[in-house]
Formats: sequence, C-alpha cells, structure tokens
Amino acid sequence: MTMKTIAIVTGTSRGLGEALALQLITEGTPLITVARNTSSALSSKATQENCPLTQIQADLSDPQEAQRISEKIATLIPADVSRCILINNAGTVHPVANTLRLSEAGAITDAMTLNITSIMLMCSAVLRFFHQRNTECRILNISSGAGQSPMPGWAVYCTTKAALNMYTQVLAQEHPDVKAVSLSPGVIDTSMQTTIRTSAAQDFPNVGRFVELHEQGKLASPTDTARHILHYLDRDDFGTTVVDDIRNYF
Repeated sequence: MTMKTIAIVTGTSRGLGEALALQLITEGTPLITVARNTSSALSSKATQENCPLTQIQADLSDPQEAQRISEKIATLIPADVSRCILINNAGTVHPVANTLRLSEAGAITDAMTLNITSIMLMCSAVLRFFHQRNTECRILNISSGAGQSPMPGWAVYCTTKAALNMYTQVLAQEHPDVKAVSLSPGVIDTSMQTTIRTSAAQDFPNVGRFVELHEQGKLASPTDTARHILHYLDRDDFGTTVVDDIRNYF
C-alpha cells in the first residue's frame, strides 16, 4: 500500500476491527475509523508509527448518526489519494431470540441499521468520491456464514448478513470498476463470541457448539484473521469472487 492510499474502517474499538486498524497503521496507511468508542491502542500505535489517524466516535445503529457520519467521511478523504479502501466491519449479533420472541421493534431496527443500512450509506459516500476522481476503490464488507446458512435464534443476524451479501453483489454489478467483496471472516475470538456463548439455549439452541469451539481452542485470533484479510484485500484478483470466505485462502 502506498502513502496515497487511505483506509476507512468501522467497528474499530475492539476485536477484528481494532486488529485490522492496528495492522493498517503498522503498514503506514493513513486511516479513518468509526466506532462507538475511540481506541487508545490505535492512538498510541499511530503516534509510534507517525501515521495519520482520525478516530470518529459514533453509534452507527442510529440512522441519523449513520447518515451524518457517512456524509462526514466523504469530506475527510484527501483529494489527492490514489487508492481508497473501505472496510465495513461494525456489526451486531443482537437480538438473539426465537422468532416467536422477536417482538422488540427497536432492537430489530438497531441491528438492521448497524448491519446493513449504515454500510449502504458508507459505501455510497465512498462511491461518490470515487466517481468524482480517478481513484482505485476497494470495498470489503465483513459478512458471515450466517448469511448463507440459517441458524435458529439468529433470524435478525442471518437476515442482515444475507442482505449484505446481496447488496454487495448488486454494488459489484452496478460498478464493475469498483472491487467489492462480502467476506465471511470465520469464527474469531472476539467479544461477540463471548456474547454468543452466554446466550440462553432457548434463544440460541446451537450455543453448545460455540462453547465447545472456545474450550477446544478452535477460535481464530483477531490479529491472525486481520493479517489474512489485509493480504486478501491486496490480491490482484480481489473482487473476482464477490461473496467469499477468508478460510478459502489459508
């Protein structure tokens, strides 16, 4: 990645998003991040590496906030960049419940906004910048295998990830000069996994499987997964397979 590259990453306060941002800073890539909380680890790393970093604190599950931030992002991209990378990583598995008990409109709407609406808005902002300038554009939307395989208790999560996969495919067809991928990152040892393991069996019947993966040490580390993802994002054939899984490459 050259110094004329800029990367935009959401959901960077912890887990995979923070790991991706840390590695981009290590590579010297100027970075804009969006998350509910700022990361002291990112600030320290950016100072250490003398790498430009702009952290934006925002709740992307709020539609007005998502709208405002996406519009702000478009104004923060330097006019002279030759390459723009957008990694939409922010997401939630909540609410976890049997469809019989999915009755809280607010919780469902928050998840829909964070997992799909905010991503559409962020992509739109970057696409507008791209079309106004001669800039290479790569968009990586972090999806899940749940977007292709239904799982009891995850009606909202599965639905939003399936929507994300379809949205990315439409984007890729509409903008063939943009490289876009909806990527499943595998099962990673993050706070989301901790949340999943504490789910009630009546809400999430497969909870035992995730407890077992953790106990057997089969969860991938955020750092390793981030490294694989960034190598994948740099591949010449990135975008050839629009709905993909990082586990196909290691």
